[in-house]
Amino acid sequence: MLEISGLGHAYGTHRVLEGIDLKVGEGELVTIVGPSGCGKSTLLRCIAGLVPPTEGKVVLKGAPIDGVPDDLAVVFQDYSRSLLPWLTVRDNVALPLRRRGLGKAERRAQAVKALASVGLEDAAGKYPWQLSGGMQQRVSIARALAYKPTLMLMDEPFGSVDAQTREDLEDLVLQVHRAEGMTILLVTHDIDESVYLGDRVVVLARNPGRVRDELPVTLPAGRDQIGTRADAEFVRLRAEVGRLVRGVVKDSEPPDATDAEDADAEAVATAVEEPAKK
Repeated sequence: MLEISGLGHAYGTHRVLEGIDLKVGEGELVTIVGPSGCGKSTLLRCIAGLVPPTEGKVVLKGAPIDGVPDDLAVVFQDYSRSLLPWLTVRDNVALPLRRRGLGKAERRAQAVKALASVGLEDAAGKYPWQLSGGMQQRVSIARALAYKPTLMLMDEPFGSVDAQTREDLEDLVLQVHRAEGMTILLVTHDIDESVYLGDRVVVLARNPGRVRDELPVTLPAGRDQIGTRADAEFVRLRAEVGRLVRGVVKDSEPPDATDAEDADAEAVATAVEEPAKK
């Protein structure tokens, strides 16, 4: 489905990503997690064709990505900027369907169906500014569903909502994934979320961003916020992902060069700060 080979990207002289190799199979839900500044969002933008990578390539269904593919949808974190305030909820969801060549009646029918799948059929005639943040993000997800993309990219989609709404939206994504069999690549900074949602967790390291490890998630398909998070396997995976994100090295592993550099930098900073305190 999706194959990334040797992908790297730089902003001027600042190298953000280097040597990213990643494959995503059809129907997989893969989560990407890593420390702040590791290039997670830049990687997603390269995959979406919004930013051309400095090196390497991205291939979707056998075709190299050069510009935004027709069969791709993106759900961003900032839902307030991705929805048009002068259009109703229904018309926001229907808007991308113009690219599918559908008539107005069919676009609206598909939009209403997508809204029903996220529990917002009664909000079709309202405007985005009349909805809560969580409901607006549901509209964004409905818009992606209505488009029926080959691949859905989600860039920290729940980072701007409260904890309870976040859990509800996580369960909505799992529900959509099961019902539609859609391929989803989701970027998050939340370690628990990466394990709860993913069939596989990809952990990035930083300076520059690169794949540190990939962990298969062997949790049962029918997940819930209480039972799954109390499961011993969830606790084990969460701890392992947390160790990788924080760069904690097991006794049996060689130290990562970047982790060593970060540790050296912290040691120097501490040495400089200590005399200043005295």
